Amino acid sequence: MDASLTAAEITPYVVTAISAYGTAVLTRARDQAADATVSLGREILQRFTRRNRRRAELESAVRDVAEDPQDADFQAALRGQLRRILEGDPELAAELAALLAQSGARVAATGERAVSVEQMSGGAIVTGDNNRIKG
Repeated sequence: MDASLTAAEITPYVVTAISAYGTAVLTRARDQAADATVSLGREILQRFTRRNRRRAELESAVRDVAEDPQDADFQAALRGQLRRILEGDPELAAELAALLAQSGARVAATGERAVSVEQMSGGAIVTGDNNRIKG
């Protein structure tokens, strides 16, 4: 399992959980009414915090994302921390890959001008300012 790929796949779930709960996501008990994506992100983070020795660095990255969940730099720093941990713990990487597959989760694009396409129907997708499409 590629740690970079796994970190990139799980980061949106972790960011969603942090957005919902802030730093309390590290300790919050499971809430049955919670959204599935938030629950998955929280479960992923809890697995990280239970098993790694880089907890302080991870918690720092979580605090940064909690302060500004839309900040791409904070998200990248969090993704980097997740990747480093996964590189040092292949068993955790495999466990999380299996968790994602089992959940049937799909990564949704978030943020300004984000695009997520599960299946193309032949149409164009255009983002940005002042675009003109001639047919």
